[in-house]
Amino acid sequence: MNDLPIEPQPKKKKRRLPLAVRIIYAFFFLSIPFYILFWISPAFADFFNRWISPAVRATLAYLTNLIPFSLAELLILLLPVVVFLAFRYGYRRCTDTWRDVGRFCACVGSAAALILTLFTFGMAPAYRGTSLDKRLGLNRRAISREELYETAMILADKVNEEARHVTYRTDGFSVMPYDFGEMNDKLLEAFDAVDVTDHLYSRIKPVMLSKPMSYTHITGVYTFFTGEANLNVYFPDYTLPFTAAHELAHQRGIAREDEANFVAFLVCSASEYSYMRYVAYLNLYEYVAGELYRADPELYRKVSATLSLSVKGELSAFSRFFEPLRDSVASEVSDAVNDTFLTIHGTEGVRSYGMVVDLAVAYFIPEGTGERIQ
Repeated sequence: MNDLPIEPQPKKKKRRLPLAVRIIYAFFFLSIPFYILFWISPAFADFFNRWISPAVRATLAYLTNLIPFSLAELLILLLPVVVFLAFRYGYRRCTDTWRDVGRFCACVGSAAALILTLFTFGMAPAYRGTSLDKRLGLNRRAISREELYETAMILADKVNEEARHVTYRTDGFSVMPYDFGEMNDKLLEAFDAVDVTDHLYSRIKPVMLSKPMSYTHITGVYTFFTGEANLNVYFPDYTLPFTAAHELAHQRGIAREDEANFVAFLVCSASEYSYMRYVAYLNLYEYVAGELYRADPELYRKVSATLSLSVKGELSAFSRFFEPLRDSVASEVSDAVNDTFLTIHGTEGVRSYGMVVDLAVAYFIPEGTGERIQ
């Protein structure tokens, strides 16, 4: 009896990584030498941040401007669901061989590779380029108690002057005399007037879960992987334009936190609208006065005594507002993560926010006087 001929089985086609994943990894590996060059050469970082990175930031900003809500917030909220579904799919479909497992892990890892690539080309050079004080010709230096006191007095006078045009509620807080969209437009006008950053039309995105976010002490965040400047709208009115300007400064290539704070001051103080100027001087006053208090409580009390009753009421109202948020596990975790991120990229960690005081003193008192405290 003759055996029937056995038909040859077709070879199983090897599955390769999707084209999109291969492209992402190609750009990721291409970004590594660029990141190293940013560390080595501030001049190259300046060039890249001036001519290449704005295109990356602007493209992301323009695309997400089409969405009325914060895409970054939505992605973060959906992340647990996405991770669960991805690994459920991987367990069912991608565990036949170790090759399948490796391919699945590579696809999942491409999301992290994409985020790192966007950071490298969009924001990394801004951390390594020429500092803002050098770009503006400011004499940044170790400062004295006398300089802190003099700067705080200047700011207190400015705040008092603008406060005469501000309306206050019965709880002590001031009232921003325009809505969210109008605030955004006024900030963009002021950015164009100051001209220290990229020119870009964009809008601030209000965070839907602003109140829970407040327990992390985060008032705003620029998400470089979506190009969005996000604002915690649970905080009082007088903090909103300043924080919004801070995040918009990040969006325009100002990476260091003290520099973003100072650009926020320059932008708000350059506005033709009184409330914006009030916000600029009051927020910067809080930074300078806080440093003065640590250096010399007596001089701090002398400056504080010059504030108008309405401004004192605003600061007292904020203290009452912030008290329930002051001590939280969420804020400790958030500070630790943020400090690590900022330190890795060559800054002084979360302390760098307060280093705007150095820039403020250099701006208002170009020549140094008195015994140094830093």
